[in-house]
Amino acid sequence: MDGIEHLTVRVNGADLHVARCGTGSPLLLLHGWPEFWLTWEPVMERLSARHTLIAPDLRGFGDSDKPEGAFGPPEQAADMVALFDALGIDRAGIVGHDVGGAVIQALARAHPERCAGLFLFDFVYPGIGSRLGAPDRLSEIWYQSFNQMDLAVTLVGASRASCAAYIGHFLRHWSHRKDAFDPVLDAFADAYMKPGNLAGGFAHYRAAHAGRIAMLKGEAPPLPPITVPTCVRWAEHDPIFPYAWTDRLGETFSDLDLAPFPDVGHFPHREDPDRAAAEIAGFFGRIGWV
Repeated sequence: MDGIEHLTVRVNGADLHVARCGTGSPLLLLHGWPEFWLTWEPVMERLSARHTLIAPDLRGFGDSDKPEGAFGPPEQAADMVALFDALGIDRAGIVGHDVGGAVIQALARAHPERCAGLFLFDFVYPGIGSRLGAPDRLSEIWYQSFNQMDLAVTLVGASRASCAAYIGHFLRHWSHRKDAFDPVLDAFADAYMKPGNLAGGFAHYRAAHAGRIAMLKGEAPPLPPITVPTCVRWAEHDPIFPYAWTDRLGETFSDLDLAPFPDVGHFPHREDPDRAAAEIAGFFGRIGWV
């Protein structure tokens, strides 16, 4: 896509790579794993006439600096507040997916005044509870344990071919439209072969581990609901996060617009960017963030 500006922004002692384009009220786009800013490019292209799109590589990913050890949603959220300050942004609409959805929850709890509205695709939230680790889910969630092992970096990063196979597996397996990432698979493999990026992405799973264990055991402390206006469009065919798991979203988001996103898997923004962009634009239009 033409017109994307690539910035290096210093936040909290680290350099973050940020892709930016468009004009209008700002939207912050937060990627998941195994992704980086490029996952949002089709949506950015479709929204650039009405919004300023800001797509950082979260710390540990892409061309951003790497953390030392575990680095989770609260720390990523603090980076995003510092990014707003560095870019002179008081408030933004926040769009996220997967890991980005976890960062959104931390950001909206710590700094709701910086969030004009929240738009999320499939992600982990407390109401999923023990279902995440139910016996029939173990064949899907194994990677969350594997990614925490030192051996994971060694095995996945043994060669470009092994890295491409591992990253490509999730991009294809979690997609309903299996060819969604085909044009950028090489770019994704190259990104994760950059020094520190496998460990940097895996740092999220190390940081999230204790919270997920508490959630699985039913021991997670109750949190007050997030009051920022929120829109969730959950994929109809997500093999890792089934649509049935949306049943308790209202406990986490008190001002919630929820609907299924048909005919896609875990990556609506890549599998159907036309509709994804339309849904994002429609929500922020409804709440007056235009």
